[in-house]
Amino acid sequence: MKQDTLEHLARLVNHVSRERHAVWQEAAELIRRAGGYRWVGLYEVTDTEIGAIAWTGTVAPAFPRFPRDKGLNGVAVRTKDAVISQDVANDSRYLTAFATTGSEAIFPVLGDSGAVIGTIDVECDRPNAFSLQDELFLRSCSIALRRLWRTVPGETSA
Repeated sequence: MKQDTLEHLARLVNHVSRERHAVWQEAAELIRRAGGYRWVGLYEVTDTEIGAIAWTGTVAPAFPRFPRDKGLNGVAVRTKDAVISQDVANDSRYLTAFATTGSEAIFPVLGDSGAVIGTIDVECDRPNAFSLQDELFLRSCSIALRRLWRTVPGETSA
């Protein structure tokens, strides 16, 4: 199922002819379903902040926009690497989006210049939810979806 999802994401990115927000929503939902995750959010990263573009479900995250150095997203942006917290209740870096989150994983999306232009934020309701297979899948998603972020107005990577 995860390989099928990656192929679907690649097709989605290569045929962005629909309304942009609908494409972002579909990508987030495909990732959520494939991994059985509780919530997936796609974020853009600017020079000053990180902001939600799309997310699964009907409830927005508690912080739809926040400074680019805050939370686990901020760590992923600074290090340009994935950040996985298997127990957010004991992780001081966690910026509470939902009170029921047990684990969170952030995967940066790199632009052509190597700068972080977006993140994929995945949350589960239980601790220790992310396996090595999840990590490999979500890293692959960040690569497969990279072109979506390159269509965001104001994206500064070359």
